[in-house]
Amino acid sequence: MGQLPVIAVVGATAAGKSDLAVELALRLGGEVINTDSMQLYEGMDIGTAKLTREERRGVPHHLLDIWPVTRTASVAEYQRLVRPLIEDLRSSGRVPVLAGGSGLYVRAALDNLEFPGTDPQVRARLEKELAETGPAPLYERLKSLDPVAAENILPSNGRRIVRALEVIELSGRPFSATMPSYDAVYDSVQIGVEVPRPVLDERIERRVARMWEAGLVDEVRALAERGLATGKTASRALGYAQVLRFLSGEWTEEQAREETVRATRRFARRQESWFRRDPRVVWLPFDAPDLADRAIGVITGAA
Repeated sequence: MGQLPVIAVVGATAAGKSDLAVELALRLGGEVINTDSMQLYEGMDIGTAKLTREERRGVPHHLLDIWPVTRTASVAEYQRLVRPLIEDLRSSGRVPVLAGGSGLYVRAALDNLEFPGTDPQVRARLEKELAETGPAPLYERLKSLDPVAAENILPSNGRRIVRALEVIELSGRPFSATMPSYDAVYDSVQIGVEVPRPVLDERIERRVARMWEAGLVDEVRALAERGLATGKTASRALGYAQVLRFLSGEWTEEQAREETVRATRRFARRQESWFRRDPRVVWLPFDAPDLADRAIGVITGAA
């Protein structure tokens, strides 16, 4: 058998990706690389369901806790960090096992995906327009300039619309030309952990309850002192955004908790549809007693 491929364990939040990734790393001589954009943040542990030291079972985990909460996430920067890491592990005979549900981060790690530059002045002008008019007029402009990109971006997603218009203006090319293709730069296998929707909804509700019991409110309170509310990306994280609204007096704690469940369920549906579109993902049932064995069968079959 040749060198094992790079492995990615993908799927919706609360599907059990992290535990499967650890098991595969243990069995195949691998190390885990985080592909969850919110687990990159230092101190965001409870709300992102970061594995504890014990749960990592001695498997090295990379790209956790690397950014302060005030830092805006950058997929381009993540790609610059993850690629040399994958190459180092492979050259030393270790198997990289990517784990996390941030679809664009998985693609940035595995696929031929280029991130065009940015221009602070162009970005500021477009963001000012977004603040003044809302996303609708900008979305209409994007539809006329790049209908393919518009089809793939929610009309309410102001940040992404601004980014698309910025790229078009700077590069003179359609934003859709920079969107993810399924063209991998590494020999790789993606294992999707499949959970039926009613079961996933229930697991999400239980997970949020556990987070509250584990002290999510205190975690957010401590991070608020480190500037969480000013962090453009971290302040929008599931659970954190809702608790911040409770701490500011806008919501009751019960509202914050209910909204966290609701928002997480919506997010899980979006994650699923993202990964379902990728024909390379091999889906396996989350509750299969031989889940790890089946995943290894898929991986070794591809080697």
